[in-house]
Amino acid sequence: MRHPSTTRGRTAMKKFTLVTLALLVQLSCDSLAAAPAAPRPQDDLFRAANGHWLATTAIAADKDAAFGADLPAISDAHVRAIVDELAAGRHAPGSIEQKVGAFYASYLDTAAIDRAGLAPVAPALAEIAAIGTRAELARWQGRMQGRIESPIYLRLFPDFKDPKTYRALTWQGGLGMPDRRYYLDPADARMAAARSAYETYLGTLAALSGEKNAADVVARVMRIESAIAKAHWDQADTRDPAKSYNPMNAAALQARAPGFDWAAFLQASGLAPTEAVTVAQPSAATAIARLFAGVALDDWKLYFKMRTLDAATSVLPAPFRAARQAFRGAALQGTLAAPARWESGIDALNRAMGEAVGQVYVARHFPAPHKRRMRAIVDSLLAAARELVAASATMTPATKQQALRKLETMTAKIGAPDAPRDYSALAISAGDAFGNVHRARRFEWERQAAKAGKRVDRNDWLMTPQTVNAFYDPFMNEIVFPAAHLQAPYFDMAADDAANYGAVGVLIGHEISHGFDEQGSQFDADGVMRNWWADADRAAFAKLGAKLVAQFGAIEALPGKRVDGKLTLNENIADLAGLQIAYRAYQRSLGGKAAPVVDGATGVQRFFMSYARSQRAKWRDETMLKLLASDPHAPSESRVNAAVVNLDAFHEAYGTGAGDAMFKPAGERIRIW
Repeated sequence: MRHPSTTRGRTAMKKFTLVTLALLVQLSCDSLAAAPAAPRPQDDLFRAANGHWLATTAIAADKDAAFGADLPAISDAHVRAIVDELAAGRHAPGSIEQKVGAFYASYLDTAAIDRAGLAPVAPALAEIAAIGTRAELARWQGRMQGRIESPIYLRLFPDFKDPKTYRALTWQGGLGMPDRRYYLDPADARMAAARSAYETYLGTLAALSGEKNAADVVARVMRIESAIAKAHWDQADTRDPAKSYNPMNAAALQARAPGFDWAAFLQASGLAPTEAVTVAQPSAATAIARLFAGVALDDWKLYFKMRTLDAATSVLPAPFRAARQAFRGAALQGTLAAPARWESGIDALNRAMGEAVGQVYVARHFPAPHKRRMRAIVDSLLAAARELVAASATMTPATKQQALRKLETMTAKIGAPDAPRDYSALAISAGDAFGNVHRARRFEWERQAAKAGKRVDRNDWLMTPQTVNAFYDPFMNEIVFPAAHLQAPYFDMAADDAANYGAVGVLIGHEISHGFDEQGSQFDADGVMRNWWADADRAAFAKLGAKLVAQFGAIEALPGKRVDGKLTLNENIADLAGLQIAYRAYQRSLGGKAAPVVDGATGVQRFFMSYARSQRAKWRDETMLKLLASDPHAPSESRVNAAVVNLDAFHEAYGTGAGDAMFKPAGERIRIW
């Protein structure tokens, strides 16, 4: 399910290089049939598939993780080649080519950024300094939507019960650290170290911006953020659509959450105060509104000064960039160096004008035959899912009928939108890195705000074609696969069906299954949030979920840190169900014939090895800590081993038995379908 807080994602954890000779050699030599002699798949499938790579691969100094095939880095390198061409050429003023080239060139010109000093951000800081009342503070936050993450910020989504209409949605925010736990867990030494690093970072921002008593600034800002953290819902609760659907207009919100001028905030953001908004975490909104009334205005102004500087550090002088790397890189992710400037530039460009670049990317790297093959695999996965649901002996007839309708009407977006967004109104100036980023963020917010109350555009994409990710949209009842994700090892035109179904097939099955997890199951085939499950079916599904929560909650991912089974439940359901669907689709693809044995591996063994290799990754401890606190996905090793042990096909393929570490008695295996 899509969420308001978006990042590059687990599948988008940083960079690599072009599809180099080294990668080609790896993919050709590391055949799906080849597995290290020890450990055996019966004891540890993840390390049987990836052990040699894990033992011999070092994480680069400027990265927080390493991957078997770093698709985001490959995508970035492809985009870089496109953008370098545009930046070097001569283009008509105001053309998209000129804008892309100017944005990227200005971002890379750190010498010009350093010479400009604080001048580019000075007007924004002056606006904050001029705030004289709490109503002005509310209006300022409204105007800053898209540019600064305020403690309550806005996004646009289809209305949960009228998915053909866009509604604004409030969401809790405003923290400088990744999650509320970083503020509220005094016993965890790792999080205490992160807090200390954050305080150092805030102090540096304060001193660099001219504050005479940086320690006082830090203390005042941390008091505010700690109070905001206490108001926040935990990550698991924010993922419950029923709890998040609380529509009300500004007047109702004012009565529910007094102390903050909601009408002024909404109107300044570009929304009509009479228009209903969905309040996602109402108790958090109430508590944060109380903070706006109770905390001194000067403290809020300091807080927003720090938030403004933090949001701009990438386009401020070198000391700001170094401070950001020391905290957001080294302390939070364990990276030893900042990423190359071109990498940050590609990331910023993708956020600003990604769809414009995406059309060229698709033309070069996702030809029509790839899309046709992917479409055929998607169709086979949907057919397999329908068969599994139809054959379910535990689902009541009424619920089964609704589930089948949901699968029959589920659609797929593959590759890229038919046409890019119109960026003609976005002003991009050569040599103005700060202004370009600032205007691009505002441009995107205005595009979003203009949707409020209007009919949903089913052709709109939430990701660019060069984004490595995939998702299920419950409001559209659709699965979405950007082109950059459809590369080896997930999708390979030259690979056999066992490999493709074990990798991209599981990915597709995973996204299909999100339509039936704890979130997606609350929406029907038309994208309407309603209860279409019989009570008996819902209770049975909850029991399955409780078993998965217990299974994953017992896994220790770091010393003293276990996987959050509740936070990761929906993704764990999708992994398990996705494996079931993909395996069924693979069996269908054989047409009743036996799969060939390749290098001693059966088709089913290659299927499971392909899945394990598609999850090949290793993480720095600092990044893993952050992911355990805030990411709804379990660590890669758990996504493989803890999922496959629930499939009869895995045990049959490898002949597991008592004494094998991966053996799980048949009666204890968790089956979604």
